[in-house]
Formats: sequence, C-alpha cells, structure tokens
Amino acid sequence: MRAEKYAKLVDKQLQSLPKYVYYYAQQPNLAISTVYQYLSEYARFFTWLRETPEDFENPSGATISSAKSNKEMSLSVLEHLKVTQVQQYLQERRMSENRQSTGDSKVTLNRTINALRSLFHYLTVVADLNDGEPYFYRNVMLKIPLYKGVKESIAYRNAKYGPQLYMNNKKFEWIDFINNDYVNTLSAHAVPYFNKNKERDLAIIALLLATGVRVSELVNLNLKDLNLREKSIIVVRKGDKKDAALIADWAIPYINGYLNIRESRYNPQKQQKALFLTLQRGIGQRITSKTIEVFVNKYSIAFPNGSRTTPHKLRHSLGTEIYDKSKDVVAVATQLGHTGLSATDQYIQQSSEDKQRKILNQTTESHSGKPN
Repeated sequence: MRAEKYAKLVDKQLQSLPKYVYYYAQQPNLAISTVYQYLSEYARFFTWLRETPEDFENPSGATISSAKSNKEMSLSVLEHLKVTQVQQYLQERRMSENRQSTGDSKVTLNRTINALRSLFHYLTVVADLNDGEPYFYRNVMLKIPLYKGVKESIAYRNAKYGPQLYMNNKKFEWIDFINNDYVNTLSAHAVPYFNKNKERDLAIIALLLATGVRVSELVNLNLKDLNLREKSIIVVRKGDKKDAALIADWAIPYINGYLNIRESRYNPQKQQKALFLTLQRGIGQRITSKTIEVFVNKYSIAFPNGSRTTPHKLRHSLGTEIYDKSKDVVAVATQLGHTGLSATDQYIQQSSEDKQRKILNQTTESHSGKPN
C-alpha cells in the first residue's frame, strides 16, 4: 500500500480518536504503515475500556471508561489503568476466537503490547503540550512484559519450512507446471479465468522469486519503477526508504510476457500507474496482496512436487539460495533490503542443512552391510 493511501486511512482513523492520539501520530520517527496499525490497536483497546466493567465481579456496574465514544477517551482513564486490567484485556484477546477460530497468537499480542507501549511512552515522556510537561507520569505499560515465544531449533525450522521453499530447479519446475500443466487440473468453468491471468501470475511469481521483494513492495510497484534495461526495480522498503532491487535474468521473459498483454487484457485507464493489475468491473486496478497470496497458495498446492507456500516464503527462498551459493551475508542483506545482518541468520540456518546431512552420511561410508 502506498504512503498516500495509508495517510488517507490514518486521517480517517484519527477522526474517531482523541486529540492526544492525533499529536502522537504526528511524530516524525514513525513509519506511516506503523501508525496505521497502531491506531487500529488503540481503537480496539479504547472500545474494550468503554465496554468492560471496572469490577469484573460486578458485570452490571460501571465500565472502566464512561466515555460514549473512543474520541472522548480521557487521559485520566489511561493514567489510572491497573496492571490487572491490561492483563485482562490481553487474556481476553488470547482466549477469544478470531477469523481462524483461534485466539490471538503471542506474536499478535506482542504487537498489541508494543503499540500500547509506544503510546504510553509518548504520553508520559515525549509529549510536552502540557506546559512543557508530559500528559501524566504513571506508565502502566512498563509493568506489562512481552510474551515469550516458543523457541525452535535449527533442525525443526528446516523441517518445518524447508518444503515451502522454492529454490534451484524446483522453482523452474513449478513455474513450468503453472505455464503448461496447471490448466489440466481445472474444471472447464475455471479455465477462462486462469487463462486471463496466467501471464500476470507467472510474472508476479517470477519477480518474487527473482528479486526477493516483499509482497507489499511488489503490489506498490508502478510502471516507472521497472527498469528492464538495468534489470532492476525501485521499491519502497520498510520505513519508506527507497531501494533498487536487481532482477535475475531468467525472470525477464515472464515480465515481458505480462507487459505485452497488460493494456489489452486489463483495460487500465490512462492515469493508472500500477505495474500489476486486476480487473474490477472491467477496469484494471492495482492488484492487492491478498490476491497474490491466494494464487500463490493455489498454484503451490496443485504442484505435485511441492508444498503449500506463501509470497513471504518465496522471499525466504531467494535469501537461502543466495547464501547457499555465495556464503555472503552482505549479498543476502543487500538483495533483500535488510538494514542489518542479523536478519540473515535464518537463511544461513536453512543453507546449513545440506552440509549437516553430508557430514552425517560420512559416518556410514565404511559400512557395507545391509539391514536385516
């Protein structure tokens, strides 16, 4: 999603939130996408404060906040929040069912905690609109720890995620399957829809595998961001930082194949700048991340020699493959747009599996017997 679209969504959310949240959102060190996610967290938390009894043993009594709307949420309520109340909110989030019929994961809850920590830090330390003083000084979020995650060994991660990676010949076999054989798995009713989007889907999968960009970065690409001569694309990374990602040579024919049919098949209006399109009411519109996630899932499930995967695992595929061939963590970080080298550890771990297996197999080289 482009920054201008996030800005519109942020402005809409701020209209239903208190003034102090508006001032919080104006901080220059916050990425617009982060602000959007955090505002959603605040809206949900404020709604809970307005609907939850102050005394859980007396459900019919007064609620934690008497505000009639989130916009009227008083600073006094936040200042005097109890640790037990925040813990109750998190516990309810963890136990309540979401769209997947499960409670929020520890990762999701930690995102909520970090969002609230950020707001409370602003209110108690950064803000100086109260005659040069913060709004209040008591920060209940300092007493709320993050959830500790379940640790996974390298071997477990490799066994869990390895089948979802598409590297070396496997990625070419998968693309060849989509190009030539996938249609044979479809009903007659589904064939026309697949044929309409075939070149686009192949180009997107090729670009994900050949650049390692995030799916959010890919959907935001405009035509002008693609440089076929230099075989590169201009992407906006996290924190709204622009970067140039190189495209592996093998993907160029698939991109050209899509460009050749982009206008005739998707009928974009002249002002439509998006590189990848989807048809909506006969007009080409910017494709969404959800659309890409759906067809990547669909094609990978149908592939006989593969496993279900996601756009993010395609990014991991390239990172692992680059490290496997180069043993150069800087090359991985540069291609994937990492700001530090610590994020490359997962690719080093994945690449180490083959080496570990070779070492293990050496322990049997002198054994000539056969199992009983």
